[in-house]
Amino acid sequence: MAEQLQQLILDTLNSQHVIEDTRNLVLPGQAVAASTSEDQITILGALNSLLSRDMIQYETHEVVTHAPTAEGAQILKEGSHEARVWSVLPPKGHGTPMTPVQLKKEIGDETAKVGQGRAFKNGWIGKEGDGLVKTVSEIKDVTQLDIQEVANTGTLKAGEKVLADLRKRKLIVQKKGQWFTVRKGPQFSTSTAKPETDLTVDMLTSGSWKTASYKKYNFEAEGIPTAGGALHPLLKVREEIRNIFLEMGFAEMPTSSFVESGFWCFDALFVPQQHPARDLQDTFYLSDPKESLPPNPEYYKRVSTIHEFGGYGSAGYRAPWSPEESSKLLLRTHTTASSAHMLYKLAAKCRGESLEDDSKEFTHGTSTAEASGKTDDGFRPAKLFSIDRVFRNETMDATHLAEFHQVEGVVADRNLTLADLIGFMRVFFQKMGIEKVRFKPAYNPYTEPSLEIFAFHPMLDRWVEVGNSGMFRPEMLEPMGFPKDVRVHGWGLSLERPTMIRYGINNIRTLVGHKTSIEAIENSPAVMF
Repeated sequence: MAEQLQQLILDTLNSQHVIEDTRNLVLPGQAVAASTSEDQITILGALNSLLSRDMIQYETHEVVTHAPTAEGAQILKEGSHEARVWSVLPPKGHGTPMTPVQLKKEIGDETAKVGQGRAFKNGWIGKEGDGLVKTVSEIKDVTQLDIQEVANTGTLKAGEKVLADLRKRKLIVQKKGQWFTVRKGPQFSTSTAKPETDLTVDMLTSGSWKTASYKKYNFEAEGIPTAGGALHPLLKVREEIRNIFLEMGFAEMPTSSFVESGFWCFDALFVPQQHPARDLQDTFYLSDPKESLPPNPEYYKRVSTIHEFGGYGSAGYRAPWSPEESSKLLLRTHTTASSAHMLYKLAAKCRGESLEDDSKEFTHGTSTAEASGKTDDGFRPAKLFSIDRVFRNETMDATHLAEFHQVEGVVADRNLTLADLIGFMRVFFQKMGIEKVRFKPAYNPYTEPSLEIFAFHPMLDRWVEVGNSGMFRPEMLEPMGFPKDVRVHGWGLSLERPTMIRYGINNIRTLVGHKTSIEAIENSPAVMF
């Protein structure tokens, strides 16, 4: 299959000189054009093989499409919720009106609940006494037609507003794909045969050496000089930032847990279970094993309760809680999951439990209650930081990778204010050599208030976003067991962005990946913020 596909690409280039769109190729053994994402992945493997031999060159184009979800596929077969509600009701003035209870028994609770409201809104049904009846003789099931159009074309002529509504109802899902434009390379040939690099016994025995094509050797070339090791620019910048944290009295958190549960990565941080970050197109979920071990039952109950019903002065999200969503295993999307683990351990003594051994080294100073002679409630101030890898389901381009590093810090103490956070961030960035800093209000599910951090970039002559920060919400801290007067500052920034600015790199794929220049790494200067 791979060789056949490579030959197809070369033959098509030979006749057409350029392949404008690989979605128009017909793969070997298929009768239709290669239109699916899976087809393009297969083509990409063949393109990379030919590219490695300089036989072709190609450009990547990104495309965003949509496809029906399982619920959307059900609507294609059976009609929308509102259409199913309308279909079972008697016409107005004919027959006995159907009560809401009878309606639920007829088509199911969920279908009746969703469809009834939308059918009323569309003017398809109405009340007659204590029951429901049809108010129109015919309907046009627009929802089913829209999903059918999405299934056929991947998009919708009605526009983004309708698409957004279907996504919100979880009837369709957004998918990211790519296709390619292919041109001839400097070593273009219609033959996929690789030149021989060695003369073997079998070739001498069979006589095939007489007609074989051989790779040329340059016998006058000098040998490759022995090279010593060199630190990658990311490691140099990482060490500089790490030294700044240590100089300011921070302790480094353990962050070796690349795999986290949905509970620690999202739920414990008060991120709603309906948040877009939890969708498949943004997060990598594990297929084996799929589920994590359960957390502490009492803490789990407090977290699920505040999400679903509220508490600690909060109304919560008032949305159904899903244990399955909470137990999913995933590649962590931020190191804040590790911060949540550490804060939960730091709150152990406040909950009346013994402080775990691996948390003692992260506490600093004496509690306010103890210093004032009052009964000690177990809280100790702490300053923690981490620099480690996180994973996002991103389409790779000049500024995004599916794997990158996050620099994170937290400060826990009593009665901290937003002014303390702003003052601290100014000192932190000043130590990094960034004098001009601005703050902009923002929204994060687990911090309130939240601030985006901007710094003036003299080379670009403009302000650029360098990080995000805020004060962790009581809905996150109080279920852990912290006293009400304890506040926690949190902030984060990427490691790759300051590294690219420092070394004048404009494409992240030349910093990390197969395009990275070994010579550039060896010659990169030490970082001095």
